[in-house]
Amino acid sequence: MHDFPVADRTSARRQQTLTTLYSDHHAWLHGWLRKKLGCSQHAADLAHDAFVRVLLLADPQNIKEPRAFLATTAGRLLIDGARRRKIERAYMEALAIQSQEAGMPDPAAIHVALQTLERIALMLAGLPEKVREAFLLSRLDGLTYSEIATQLQVSPSTVKNYISHALVHCYHTLHGADPL
Repeated sequence: MHDFPVADRTSARRQQTLTTLYSDHHAWLHGWLRKKLGCSQHAADLAHDAFVRVLLLADPQNIKEPRAFLATTAGRLLIDGARRRKIERAYMEALAIQSQEAGMPDPAAIHVALQTLERIALMLAGLPEKVREAFLLSRLDGLTYSEIATQLQVSPSTVKNYISHALVHCYHTLHGADPL
């Protein structure tokens, strides 16, 4: 019998948990998303992204209800994508208005703006889910802290902490400093 170090056994158990989770639930999640979206390719992308989130978890073996967890994670990814498209649409509408008023915008300016939107999306992706969701509900949807608290099922003071955390994170990301 081999006597493997604890770290190796933990890593092997984690890998087995992830392998089992993927093999037992990937087809189900893909089918569930395909029914919701009506597009097999988009469903495959979202299923992949949901499993990437699982890979990033510290202890995936603590997931008690895998399908509920995966459905919630995929639902949040759908919401994030919808919000990103909403930002892109708003920007494109602003560009259209600007082009009508002052002529066609410079293609380089459009490229820089799209890069900026992508940077914002990546910056927000670095936040914990509830923090990011609270921040977007506040900034994009214009909800009050009380409304956000109701939607996220937390207290308004927790929402205030989430927003503060998001703002500090954004500041540090923009200025190249390490987040707290």
